[in-house]
Amino acid sequence: AAAAALAGAGRGREKKGRRSQKLLARAVMDQVEFVSMCKDSDPSDSARRKFEKICAEAQERICRAIEELDGKAKFNREKYDRGEKPGGGIACVLTGGDVFEKAGVNLSVVYGEMPQEALAAANERGADRIGLKLEPGQKVPFFACGLSSVMHPKNPHCPTMHFNYRYFETEFGVWWFGGGTDITPAYLDEEDMKHFHGTYKNVCDKFDSAWYPKFKEMADKYFYIPHRGETRGLGGIFFDDFNTESAERHMDFSSQCLAAVTEAYVPIIRKHKDDDFTQQQKDWQQMRRGRYVEFNLVYDRGTIFGLKMLSSGVGRLESILMSLPENARWQYNHQPVMGTEEEKIMQCFKKPRDWV
Repeated sequence: AAAAALAGAGRGREKKGRRSQKLLARAVMDQVEFVSMCKDSDPSDSARRKFEKICAEAQERICRAIEELDGKAKFNREKYDRGEKPGGGIACVLTGGDVFEKAGVNLSVVYGEMPQEALAAANERGADRIGLKLEPGQKVPFFACGLSSVMHPKNPHCPTMHFNYRYFETEFGVWWFGGGTDITPAYLDEEDMKHFHGTYKNVCDKFDSAWYPKFKEMADKYFYIPHRGETRGLGGIFFDDFNTESAERHMDFSSQCLAAVTEAYVPIIRKHKDDDFTQQQKDWQQMRRGRYVEFNLVYDRGTIFGLKMLSSGVGRLESILMSLPENARWQYNHQPVMGTEEEKIMQCFKKPRDWV
């Protein structure tokens, strides 16, 4: 009836009607209940389904916050499956915004068989992680669910942010959680770093006061670029092979870390998104983005794991490489001038420091 009434209205009213319909369609889509990508045989109270739900809700919440912050661009939400294999994912990617050059928030649910080299890439302890001696060429049946994100802002005074929270489970009964949130500025604002690290210290302290210093040190070690002798950014928290507590407690911790993403990051971007900058500062930002690319393609466990899983049919290249910036720069033998803001932050990359 509404469509018939609109058909008889003038062109202006037609345009208004179409806009209303689009808004209504978007509202309806937003209200559609999330459909699990887990196997039907996975119990509703299983860790698999619970963690998938946590990740799906965090994905939507974070995407909405980033869209509101950007004010122009929207996330393209693409749901995909794995053909005849179970699992799937939802890739949310934003480009060409007023604030963000590129931002991605990807949910992935994977069932498959892991080659031993992929298992070695997936965790710190390598192929021995499952507690069994594997025969040469033997693969490991596994389940994995995770939410990963990278945000690359336009303004050089706005830092890049990355997070990843994941749950692994093998058919041999071994499970663990991993993840973290870290920040990569091109220019140093100490108050921003105190806010970011302080937010995650508060989360960690709710569970164990020893966790923040431990996970902060792990982040400094993990996000290190050996061939450069410097860190990718200014850290955050990072943990892996984590199953010292109950699965419920680990899940609660990951959930609260995900809930803290916007609290830790959005105020920093809101503070700097309209800062003036020069072409020289933009060039420096893109050189630091080059370091980001080097780390992700050479050392990042998630990238290496994903690439090694492509041959098994469960990897997805576009999702694996989503973290890369649209623009990066490599300038031959560039050395920051002593006493400049670039040299100041380089000292922090060379020697990690405490922020809280």
